[in-house]
Amino acid sequence: MLRQAADSGEPRDIEESGSYYIAAPSDPWPYALKHGESFALFDDRGDIVQGAGRADGLYFRDTRVLSRWRLVLDERRPVLLSSTLRDNNASLIVDMTNREVRLGEHLVQHGETQHIVRTIFLWDSACHQRIAIFNYSQRPMRNTLRLEYRADFVDLFEVRGHRPAHRGTTSARVVSPSEVELGYVASDGMRQTTILQFDPPPYRVTEGAAEWEIELEPGERCTLFARIDPSRDGTGRHQASGGTFLSAMRQARTALSRSSSRPTAIESSNEIFNEIVRRSIADLYMLITETEDGSYPYAGVPWYSTPFGRDGIITALEMLWVDSQVARGVLFFLARTQAVEFDPQADAEPGKILHEMRHGELARTGEVPFLRYYGSVDSTPLFVLLAGHYYKRTGDTETLKRLWPNIEAALNWIDGPGDADGDGFIEYQSKRADGLSNQGWKDSADAVFHADGRLAEGPIALVEVQAYVYAAKQAIADVARALGRHVESARLIDEAEALRARFEETFWSDKLGTYVLALDGEKRPCAVRSSNTGHVLFSGIVSQERADRVGDDLLSQSFFCGWGVRTIPSGEARFNPMSYHNGSVWPHDNALIAMGLARYGNTVAVQTIFTGLFRAASCMNLRRLPELFCGFRRRLGRGPTSYPVACSPQAWAAAAPLALLQASLGLHFDIGNKAIVLHHPRLPDFLDEVLLRNLRLQNASVDLLLRRHGNDVAINVLRRDGDVAVDIRA
Repeated sequence: MLRQAADSGEPRDIEESGSYYIAAPSDPWPYALKHGESFALFDDRGDIVQGAGRADGLYFRDTRVLSRWRLVLDERRPVLLSSTLRDNNASLIVDMTNREVRLGEHLVQHGETQHIVRTIFLWDSACHQRIAIFNYSQRPMRNTLRLEYRADFVDLFEVRGHRPAHRGTTSARVVSPSEVELGYVASDGMRQTTILQFDPPPYRVTEGAAEWEIELEPGERCTLFARIDPSRDGTGRHQASGGTFLSAMRQARTALSRSSSRPTAIESSNEIFNEIVRRSIADLYMLITETEDGSYPYAGVPWYSTPFGRDGIITALEMLWVDSQVARGVLFFLARTQAVEFDPQADAEPGKILHEMRHGELARTGEVPFLRYYGSVDSTPLFVLLAGHYYKRTGDTETLKRLWPNIEAALNWIDGPGDADGDGFIEYQSKRADGLSNQGWKDSADAVFHADGRLAEGPIALVEVQAYVYAAKQAIADVARALGRHVESARLIDEAEALRARFEETFWSDKLGTYVLALDGEKRPCAVRSSNTGHVLFSGIVSQERADRVGDDLLSQSFFCGWGVRTIPSGEARFNPMSYHNGSVWPHDNALIAMGLARYGNTVAVQTIFTGLFRAASCMNLRRLPELFCGFRRRLGRGPTSYPVACSPQAWAAAAPLALLQASLGLHFDIGNKAIVLHHPRLPDFLDEVLLRNLRLQNASVDLLLRRHGNDVAINVLRRDGDVAVDIRA
């Protein structure tokens, strides 16, 4: 039997700081779910709790469409027993129990007699919840259960700290005994609606709460269902019910199983590493959104759950060996959204590849510049590079033929507007005052500086971006040749080699013993050691002798903190292990560094980085590598120090363990000879065996078992399907 009560007061407003950067939350969210265009942040009870500095909520297309969702039993929050995010991210399961109830000195109800289980998942952008209550008492129980709700329809940038100039108007109305509609008309006139549906209908429903009165006999169970559906116009209602919940859960799990079965399966002798890999795969396929162009990994929850050019490309590169279809989806999406005209307000120029796309009110009204924003200097050469690597991995000439006009446009931007002063290096400087001041992957305002700590003034030429251009032209030259464009192929190789010579002469510093971070607008070198040089190794632009020196520097005590390579080593003017880009550790940065070290045969350094990040992930909640963590030195008995507003999960961090394993194994694909190649494979000390199932090369596949024997690896082919060889090369 079921009933309901009044709303329980207004929550506090969010505190705002007025910048694009993220103010630290007072209490980070422990659980995140995502599907399609929606994501949700819950506390450990499965509630969405408001408060100053909190980011909890259900979000749809950059807007918080539910800002309060709290379960109350007999006027108090139940006692938490445990909460678990399934290892495939399919659902959040929360176990709770009732509290003791007293009236003065009189005991009205014993505590810990009812088991309350909340099951929560997202599907098709809607949030589905089931609340099951079981009476373990020896007597009948009567309780009042209330769900409190509110929607503030705040733009994500406002949650991050931006103070908006204008706000729209919110509304709430009870549509029926089992349905409530929360609405918002934005300052630009766009309407947004959140529909809440309940089954069975509450005893009482208001604009802010739904309440049931529950009577359970000993051993009896009661189940309630709720559906929270965000939409622009309030259409597409699907009444909440047990059947709807179970049907949506089956669809969600089937889709998740189908997508996550695409990649090569990885198993090892180390169960902790297996957990890390399972979490990585689960996070990647939760973050991947199916677009009209194919699979696209949204950058991260909560701040970047949208397409980012650079993040999507690097994630696709990291996981290319396990699932090439992600790279294909990224390439087609970025080709479709490639800039075709000059637009200073969007930092757009013909041929330039997208930096970021947003849908929220602040982007639509122009208060933030990110509606469709092109303020990254590296996404364009990285797009060309990914196209070349995708071809090398798959031999898919048909896709490259379709992409070739976009590749040519990107190359024209690199050699044209990207190099505005014609010095042979591409530079950046935002065309709008409130655009991103730094436009490489280290895009915080203080990330590019001189040795004395002075910030560099633009236009700025970053060291790794020139290396990306070199690698892009080398890689796409192979594609041009495969498409019969032999003159273009030869020209691209010549241009790459000319760039190599200019690069070595300009960016190498004998004094530093490595490459400088950047050139400023006066062509003065920013003589700062940085992890950016590891990306230079990834490109292959440098000689073996200099690669060895760079590798030694990156693994020095000032750079390598025990968990990974810092973005900036200790001793540099702006070093701060708690900063976003000047001393922290980024997993994707380390993965690209390891891939670069592997390219030059520095297998010992690869194992050092792999081991450091394995140890870090072993200490992390859910075995999940976050976007970044603080760069404090590793101490015995202590885990890494969290960075307060790091996205978790973050796509390119989730893909880092996959890239590290590839680097460790020296794994490559030789399409011409139909061979899977392992170049001087090694396994770190924490892995005795690794099993790769369904490792594919075009239409063929193999299962490989790799066993460590000291510094050597023995390889057994357990299964072979199709025409494919497995080669081990020294």
